[in-house]
Amino acid sequence: MERISKENYYLDIAQTVLERATCLRRVYGAIIVKNDEIISTGYNGAPRGRRNCVDMGYCTREALAVPRGERYELCRSVHAEANAIISAARRDMVGATLYLVGRDARTGELQGDATCCAMCRRTVINAGIERVVIRRTPTEFEVVNVQEWIDGDDLPALE
Repeated sequence: MERISKENYYLDIAQTVLERATCLRRVYGAIIVKNDEIISTGYNGAPRGRRNCVDMGYCTREALAVPRGERYELCRSVHAEANAIISAARRDMVGATLYLVGRDARTGELQGDATCCAMCRRTVINAGIERVVIRRTPTEFEVVNVQEWIDGDDLPALE
């Protein structure tokens, strides 16, 4: 029997975590791993004590036809990456790897183009996470060196 890679092992766990997500558009699961130990997990959903979109039966961004990647302030959810980071101590995340899996909530299809939004990238950088591994297909993944996000600063320079 051939064993799966460590990357796919942890991505499979992140994919199980996303089963708790409550978004009506896209569901994400994230886990943070350091020294081969899971530090924390997170999925996207409304802040504790607030109603989730699945409970309300609608998504504000969907109702307003907001395109993917825009107007996140209208979203009720805290993103999976942010929830995983909130649940861990920074000392445990420095040098760690975050594993991320996304799925379309309606079709169940993997989000082959999943990525961290700009706000989550900043949070990942500040947490000291070193790598982000993102599932592309059931067996393929992309490894992002977080230093690339730092070096490719996404904010325009003011003149």
